[in-house]
Amino acid sequence: MRAITALRADGVPIGELSRRTGVNIETIRYYEKIKMLPAPGRTRGGHRVYGAQETRVLAFMGFTLDEIRALLDLAGPGRPSCAEVRAIAKHHLDGIRTKINDLTKLERLLSRTIARCSGKNVPDCPVLDILDSRHGRRAP
Repeated sequence: MRAITALRADGVPIGELSRRTGVNIETIRYYEKIKMLPAPGRTRGGHRVYGAQETRVLAFMGFTLDEIRALLDLAGPGRPSCAEVRAIAKHHLDGIRTKINDLTKLERLLSRTIARCSGKNVPDCPVLDILDSRHGRRAP
């Protein structure tokens, strides 16, 4: 009984875990099902309760499932390999930086395009024109 009380005091329900991490509730359950997250503790009523470990794992959800598995495997006992962990994290960081760069370019392009748009009913719409890759113009 003491363990259940401790879980209630220290743990958070799945909805709160979802809010804290930005990971959908159904996704959290899926990660449990495929063993990406350990089975959570339960309250007397059978509700899942999560602690700091689950929050930390979900904080890495920007990684692919394979990357998370590899990181968790490297964290196991008798497997000290900070260099491997660093390589996985560095690869992920490079991907994030590439996405940020791409999004920055997209933001600039969209901002300039919106600035050129009059918002009136005209045959030429810069926002729609950008979507037509054939000639930079919409089809008639």
